[in-house]
Amino acid sequence: MKAYNPDVASTLEADIVFRDAVVLDGERERAEICDVAVSKGRISSILPKGHGTKIRAKEECLCESKKALLPGFVNAHTHVAMTLLRGLGEEAPLKDWLEKHIWPVEGKLKSDHIRIGTQLGIIEMISAGVTCFGDMYFHMDEVANVALEIGVRCGLCQGLIGKDPLFSLKLKEGIKLYDNWHGKDEMITVQLGPHAPYTVSPKKLARIAEIARGLHAGIHTHWLETEWEKNYIINELKQDPIGLLYETGLADIASLVLAHGVWFPEDRLSEIAKDNITIVHNPNSNMKLGSGFAPLSQMIQKKVNVALGSDGAASNNRLDPWLEMRTASLIQKGLHKDPTLVKSKEAIQIATVNGYKALGFPKAGLIREDWKADLILVDLDKPHYVGWDLKNLAGFIVFAGTSTDVWGTVVNGKWVYRNGEYTTVDYERVIHDSKVARKDLLNN
Repeated sequence: MKAYNPDVASTLEADIVFRDAVVLDGERERAEICDVAVSKGRISSILPKGHGTKIRAKEECLCESKKALLPGFVNAHTHVAMTLLRGLGEEAPLKDWLEKHIWPVEGKLKSDHIRIGTQLGIIEMISAGVTCFGDMYFHMDEVANVALEIGVRCGLCQGLIGKDPLFSLKLKEGIKLYDNWHGKDEMITVQLGPHAPYTVSPKKLARIAEIARGLHAGIHTHWLETEWEKNYIINELKQDPIGLLYETGLADIASLVLAHGVWFPEDRLSEIAKDNITIVHNPNSNMKLGSGFAPLSQMIQKKVNVALGSDGAASNNRLDPWLEMRTASLIQKGLHKDPTLVKSKEAIQIATVNGYKALGFPKAGLIREDWKADLILVDLDKPHYVGWDLKNLAGFIVFAGTSTDVWGTVVNGKWVYRNGEYTTVDYERVIHDSKVARKDLLNN
């Protein structure tokens, strides 16, 4: 925040001003009541309570110290259109879940299914305060179009399976996706998306890494999600799971997003504590699929970049960052019998600014002047917030808060969800189309 000089009288112009908002983000020691002005998709001013500056805005949002203003949440790893597959193969191990229940249905997916499933996932996420998501799936042009239509940020990659006879063609599609969409309106980034080391050979991983270096693109992949996967790399590939990142060149590209990371050895985390590598922690999906508990607290201690994700709606089954934050913290406290681990401020940080960094969006995820105006308003006038104050609000948000507390969601300075209403998409139509698409997939 810039130093405020009360002796300098001025008038500020803004698109939106949030008056008397309770401002909190992952790097603030405590919340602060401020007027926050937004102009041209950026946070233009943050002024403390009692300032003398006149703000003339096209729209005023009166928070009355009863609404918290936070950065938007980032769902840094998901498969959004899997909303249409929710509930399939329940309570099966990951390998069986994929091979017997998910992949057969995914083989029927058409571009229309992806478009509708993405719409369904995005309306679920924006009502929970998600302003940006990282998606690995199919027909990604559809995902990009839907994201722009609704007005949310995303990092996208075309999923690649090494044994797919169309692998080379789909790799070219992934490169084309990058050429067409990366950096589009500052709303979309694109990564290359090899699925996992058990579905893409080391040779092909190296090829993808080489292409990524040439494009200066990132890569988003699953890594060490299950113990079975770790053993596969060691016993079948005859490789070291961390060494494989370096041998294939994955560890040296501009940006590497590793989803899950459950089975990274705790004593070697310093080897992945690099500015270009992010682990996306998916605590609820990992528990639901019986994959185990990632060493999150040790990652934080070793300065590993960690973001937060839900995984797909078929393996979670929610796209809810509030649930992920709470679960991520509580697992570590209980598992290690230490209530000081993964503090609420750290949970907010991995759910916001760290996710933006992972997906390649600079100046996003904190409430600072000239940063992207991706913001959420949280209604504090609810029973479970009785007792909050400026010092303890982070704890209330993480441990007492829920997705239903989100009053409004702003992306790039524009409302996408406000007081229960979707401002950029027809909710009833999406629900209707989703039911028809689900029936079509399961009956074919």
